[in-house]
Amino acid sequence: MTSRQEKNTGTRAVADAHRFNEARLASWMAAHVEGFEGPISVRQFRGGQSNPTYRIETPGAAYVLRRKPPGKLLASAHAVDREFRVISALFDEGFPVPRPFALCEDDAVIGTVFFVMACVDGRIFWDLDLPGSNPSERAAIYDDVNRTIARLHGFDAGALGLADFGVPGNYFERQISRWTRQYRASETETIEPMDALIDWLPGNIPADDSSSIVHGDFRLDNMIIHPTEPRVIAVLDWELSTIGHPLADFTYHLLPWRMPEIGIGSIGLRDKDLAALGIPEEDDYVRAYCERTGRTAIEHRGFYTAFNLFRLAAILQGIAGRVRDGTAASAHAREAARAVRPLAMLGAEHIGAA
Repeated sequence: MTSRQEKNTGTRAVADAHRFNEARLASWMAAHVEGFEGPISVRQFRGGQSNPTYRIETPGAAYVLRRKPPGKLLASAHAVDREFRVISALFDEGFPVPRPFALCEDDAVIGTVFFVMACVDGRIFWDLDLPGSNPSERAAIYDDVNRTIARLHGFDAGALGLADFGVPGNYFERQISRWTRQYRASETETIEPMDALIDWLPGNIPADDSSSIVHGDFRLDNMIIHPTEPRVIAVLDWELSTIGHPLADFTYHLLPWRMPEIGIGSIGLRDKDLAALGIPEEDDYVRAYCERTGRTAIEHRGFYTAFNLFRLAAILQGIAGRVRDGTAASAHAREAARAVRPLAMLGAEHIGAA
């Protein structure tokens, strides 16, 4: 097992800042979760640094609880109610998400809004080269991940009851504005490349104004792979999902092919021998997505790459702000905070390459 696997796999005792009254939770679950029978035991998942996530064990079943973190939060961040809504809609369509059970918007139960879903057992790969696998399996897993994101972008939001889940159109303009505001609200130092991206991006948005349901953080370590088969059985962490631009979602998913290893998670395929590993080259992966979604090509990849690096840096700056405020949910949050400047520098390299 690699060090990243070790750091993020499994559960630990609940952090002091994220404890709650377990008896109150058990009473709520008895009233709202179909088939629930206590008693419960609670552990906190190691991975992730946004919404605290817990494994709830009972004698007959295991559940996962996702909650807003306690403390002062940025406006619109940590929207677990939106996560619950989108996975409920997608679960009904047979898309691979955990079964959602119930949402609680009453802060009196555990202190913040939360929802409970089924616990899906399988493999989570925190390293993109899938250590312990083989070239044939890696190729099949990557192909199924590609198929899964293409399928997501093919859903009609209105048909899923999600017509009001986001505002179609002008996605990049709104996202650049949103993440600029959130970056400024969490800013801990002046980062000149980030300021350059904030100045350049609004005037270089491509004309393509497509809309679809987007995940917002579609990466390998946000998926559960079947224990023995090369297929996705659950896509996790829908906090950033909305109605948005499918190419923003897909080109964010492509970032690992363009990035060196900078120590923040499932990042860094650029320096790998992909042919030997069985992992597709970026152009081949793009071609498969285009075939599945009816596109001929993806133009303006320089803009999309710059935008996604800016957005990721802004998200991680939010974690830096929570480190400053003492509300970060992961022991590895400080690592993420240190990645803001390198990401901004990588993004600025693409200025003018739209």
